[in-house]
Amino acid sequence: MPPIAARRPTRRTCHGVTLVDEYAWLRDPAYPEVRAPEILAHLEAENAYFAAMLKPHRPLVSRLLAELRGRLKPDDEGVPYREGDFVYQWRFAAGDEYRRWFRRPATDGDWTCFLDEPALAADGDYFRLGGFAVSRDGRFCAYAVDRDGSERFTIEIRDLESGDLLPERIPGTIGAPLWAGDGDTLLYRPVNDQWRPYAVRAHRLGTAVARDVTLYEESDSGFFVHLDETQSRQFIIIASADHETSEIRLLPAADPRAGARLVAPRQRGHEYEIDHAAGRFFIRSNRDDPDFAVFTAPEEDASIAQWRTWIAGAPGLYVRDIIAFRDFLAVAERHGGLDRVRIRHHDGTEHLVEFAESVYSVAFGTNREYATDSLRLAYESMVTPPSVYDYDVRQRRLERRKLQVIPSGHDPALYESERLDVPGRDGTRIPVSIVWRREEGGKGPRPLHLYGYGAYGLGIAPGFSTNRLSLLDRGFVSAIAHVRGGDELGRTWYEAGKGPRRWNSFHDFIDVAQHLVASGRTRAGDIVIAGGSAGGTLMGVAANERPDLWRAVIAHVPFVDVLNTMLDQSLPLTPIEWPEWGNPITDADAFRLILGYSPYENVRRQAYPAMFVTAGLHDPRVTYWEPAKWVAKLRATKTDSNPILLRINMEAGHGGKSGRFRALMETAEEYAFILSLFSHRPPARS
Repeated sequence: MPPIAARRPTRRTCHGVTLVDEYAWLRDPAYPEVRAPEILAHLEAENAYFAAMLKPHRPLVSRLLAELRGRLKPDDEGVPYREGDFVYQWRFAAGDEYRRWFRRPATDGDWTCFLDEPALAADGDYFRLGGFAVSRDGRFCAYAVDRDGSERFTIEIRDLESGDLLPERIPGTIGAPLWAGDGDTLLYRPVNDQWRPYAVRAHRLGTAVARDVTLYEESDSGFFVHLDETQSRQFIIIASADHETSEIRLLPAADPRAGARLVAPRQRGHEYEIDHAAGRFFIRSNRDDPDFAVFTAPEEDASIAQWRTWIAGAPGLYVRDIIAFRDFLAVAERHGGLDRVRIRHHDGTEHLVEFAESVYSVAFGTNREYATDSLRLAYESMVTPPSVYDYDVRQRRLERRKLQVIPSGHDPALYESERLDVPGRDGTRIPVSIVWRREEGGKGPRPLHLYGYGAYGLGIAPGFSTNRLSLLDRGFVSAIAHVRGGDELGRTWYEAGKGPRRWNSFHDFIDVAQHLVASGRTRAGDIVIAGGSAGGTLMGVAANERPDLWRAVIAHVPFVDVLNTMLDQSLPLTPIEWPEWGNPITDADAFRLILGYSPYENVRRQAYPAMFVTAGLHDPRVTYWEPAKWVAKLRATKTDSNPILLRINMEAGHGGKSGRFRALMETAEEYAFILSLFSHRPPARS
């Protein structure tokens, strides 16, 4: 029997509405520490129930785990890249969970390991590298580690000449350290109790961390501080931003204490980023077009009054990212919802990079050189495994440097992918990426795995998944619903699904499922839906609104207690989330809107599909009690006998287990749960 959480009603009144929460006690008052015995006992009981329910399916879990592991190369390595006087590369030794990082002199020489993740991870159940940076002279490596999933990284510094670890350690950071250009100054961002990176500090080697100088501090609790450098490495970039507004300051990299200069003061709704090359700045901004344009400004004055259009906005064009090299600007963009890369030389001539497939995903890879004619790209599609390409800008030629090897074998010709445009209830056409195994009897009807996210302007790329093959080879169709709230069709697509227009995301997802049923691709009740984090909101609403469509709901660290979280500005992330979801504290309309869809508030007495839910005890993004409360309320309210499983990672956070193989066990358990609900599915083909 599943654990039954005690019901202890707490009440509060907001905007004239009394809210009753029977499971608020599951939040430990000591959070981010969780030490209340009653709460820990309940979470452990959930895990015990999860284990008991999966026990009959352990043979299937083992088979799936073997399949998943068989698609990963036991020993693997990245394509080398140059930075400064060295060439760098990561490697996996056979069977290792984590990478080792190597380098050699750019002129030639032996490879040496300078960062050993397996050694750093040896003493714990969880490990995550939060980025590293090597000083400009190549002597020191600063790296950030998280050992419990809380995403509060400790920075350590190693002398690469002696191999010694320096005595200074910097705890409580967001990770991603950055060296200034003066040789001995390390820049980093501390996080506060609400897990907000709120400042940039400078640490000088050999001095006490307590004496570190604050270069910038953000007073607005709704803004995160970001830290970067221009591709030319002449300037340090300090950006403050929420989900719709940004503000940038520049520091000379050679003298980071010289004082920052403001580029453009924050103006609500104005987002911009900046890079530098060839004596001028390049700015990607939505000042004149919601889907962004590119401007230039002189090196001596980057203020907004000096901006001049370099790439104008155009209908159907979405400018996503830029990198400014010495001789050209690389632009990652989408046109008509499809990825492409533009090369624009500083004299104004330009061309597009050509790819063979019609539907694919491409993004910038690791590009650490400034004076280069080569652009590194990461490429994949729903049938083509990830590849690393180097593009010769002068010769206009792509060279594939790596194609992901699948040791157990993969024949792309066995699979077919398609891009659909599905009509929504308001006439909007919703993009859908879909893939299936060709020999499975045409296009359906078959079981469907449908994924969705739809928030923060984070589009879901139609990429490859080795794990997904375990479903495709058992006759499933897999699809991604590119609902409003992502940026698949540009920033306006995002705006159409955020804040007061949030219901568009939910309706789009349900409409896609209904279309796939009506078109014969699948059947109602044969659909498994999946989403995580903010995509968990989508899962919760879909479960409440149309439970009849779904065989199962997979909700990873789901953001389902939206109203209570947005009403509590002491929680991690809440103030910065208000532009995305609305502020129900001050805005009665936002309160009523969120109250109308928040999955936790809208659990009702009806039959629900089976559910597989995950949480992380140390998760700073979606706190553990959100899925725990949701599951407790569902069990107490629903009218069916379908199982609801909750797996809580007691040593991890938002991303689940760490390690490339250990994380596969979680996927194997999830797939076993799905397949147990479709017991007639045939075994995987070899």
